[in-house]
Amino acid sequence: MESTIWTEKYRPKEFSEIKGQKEIVKRIKAFVEQKNIPHLLFAGPAGVGKSTTALVMAKNLFKDSWHQNFLELNASDERGIDIIRNKVKDFARTKAIGNVPFKIIFLDECDALTREAQQALRRTMENYTSTCRFILSANYSSKIIDPIQSRCAMFRFKLLEEKEIHAIAEKIEKDENIKIDDKAKQALYTICEGDARKLENILQSSAAISNNITEEVIYSMASVARPKEIDEALKLAINNKFIEARTKLMDVMLNYGLSGLDVIKQIQQEILTLELNNESKMLLIEKCGEIEFRMTEGSDEFLQLEALLSQFALYGNKK
Repeated sequence: MESTIWTEKYRPKEFSEIKGQKEIVKRIKAFVEQKNIPHLLFAGPAGVGKSTTALVMAKNLFKDSWHQNFLELNASDERGIDIIRNKVKDFARTKAIGNVPFKIIFLDECDALTREAQQALRRTMENYTSTCRFILSANYSSKIIDPIQSRCAMFRFKLLEEKEIHAIAEKIEKDENIKIDDKAKQALYTICEGDARKLENILQSSAAISNNITEEVIYSMASVARPKEIDEALKLAINNKFIEARTKLMDVMLNYGLSGLDVIKQIQQEILTLELNNESKMLLIEKCGEIEFRMTEGSDEFLQLEALLSQFALYGNKK
C-alpha cells in the first residue's frame, strides 16, 4: 500500500501544472528560458504555490544538477544571524555546477528572520550576486526590511479561485479512484479558502475513512462546524432565545472540537448572511474583533462567546 503524502504526490512538477498564478508563471518561465534571474521575493498566503514555483524553476533551470545548485532553508526554523553568516555564505561563495552561471538559495518563510539576520542577508545578497541568486518566500512582505525588498523582483501570489480548487479535487478524485459529491467540493472550497495544501490534506484524511466523500465527512475531518449549525445558533440568539443559542453553540464546539477562535472566525463569516440591517452587521463584526482580541489575551472562551451571543440578542431587537 502506497503511503505518500498527497501534498507531495500532487505537487506540480512543471510550470503548466501550477494553478492560479498565470501571470507570475509566465514571467518566471521567461526568466528561466533566458537564464537571467534577478533576486526574487514571493509573497502571499500559505498553500498557493510559492515553494512549488521555486522548485519547478530550479528543476527547469538546472535539470539533473538541481540538487547540487539549489539550497532550501526554512527561516522559521533557523532564523538567527548565524544561519546567514554560515550556511548561506558557504553555499553562496562557490560556483554552480553545469552551464548555469549561478546557484539558487531559496529562503522559505523569511518573514520569520530576525531584523539582524535580514541586515546580514542584505549584505550577502550584494556580495555574492556573481555566483548566487536568492528566492525569498514570505506570507507578509511588510515584515521584510525595505533594503531587501528593493533588491528583489516582487511577485504577489493570490489564493486559488473556486474553479482551480475544484480542478485539483477532480484530478485527485480521478487518480485515487474516489467519489467526491458536489456538496463536498463546495465544502472543501469553503474550508480551505484557496489553500491547495489544506485541500489535499483534508482529502487524504477523508479518503482514509471512505471512498465516497460527502459534505459531512469533509466537515468532520476538517474540524469545522457546518455553516448551517452556526447559523442556527445565531438565529436563536437574534430571536431572543439566548439559553437555546448558548446550548447549541456549546454543542457545536464540543462535537467538532473547536476552539473559541475557530468559532469566532465562522461566526464572522455567517454574520454577512443574516437578515439584519447593514449597521447591525457592521457593529456585530466589530464585536467579533473585540471578542477575538480578548481571547488572544487569555480571556475565558466560553464566557466571551456568551458575551457575543448576548450582543446578537440585543441587535436582534433592532432589526
